[in-house]
Amino acid sequence: MLEQIQSVIFDLDGTLVDSMWLWHDIDVEFLEQRGLTLPDTYQQEIEGMSFTETAAYTKKLFHLSESVEELKEIWNRMAIEKYTYEVHFKPGAKRFLQHCRKQQIPVGIATSNSKELVGAVAKSLHFEDYIQEIVTACEVERGKPAPDVYLEAASRLGVDPCRCLVFEDVPMGILAGKNAGMRVCAVEDEFSIGQQEEKRRLADYYITDYHEIFA
Repeated sequence: MLEQIQSVIFDLDGTLVDSMWLWHDIDVEFLEQRGLTLPDTYQQEIEGMSFTETAAYTKKLFHLSESVEELKEIWNRMAIEKYTYEVHFKPGAKRFLQHCRKQQIPVGIATSNSKELVGAVAKSLHFEDYIQEIVTACEVERGKPAPDVYLEAASRLGVDPCRCLVFEDVPMGILAGKNAGMRVCAVEDEFSIGQQEEKRRLADYYITDYHEIFA
């Protein structure tokens, strides 16, 4: 998997850290406070969108009075404590980060999440020393499945996209990595277990946890 790879780029949620579970609770709470119900298809519809794109989509879908920036601020406030105290690495992820550092493989994060929440979990799990670049989809023109966030990460790392290995947990993210011309390893996550067949089809590799890389 790592043959001829010069850089590793991770998605964050559901890939490097186990955090997808908390967003369902936040979405339900947020909408209930406004007398609204979470549609069964909501998470699928926003898959891959940047934090800003998700806020714009949600505002339009539910005819909300808050601005896009206000929605982002509300969600950051609702999630910050969980990202600080309740989110943990996916199994074997820290070991793999340590391996990359030992092998002097530059590492980046390319995420649809907000910079505030990425910063909170990075500080909590002490992985700043392992990561050279963090790019959020709000910093580029288009969210996943467009390749923008991965291409920007590769550019900042100074590595040719074809020499990058991406780790992703959902189909839209896998497509973003493939559209960037990168090899992609799909990571199993409970949140996307129903998409396992599609993930295996789209990705170059599939792991249930990062310990398998060393097997």
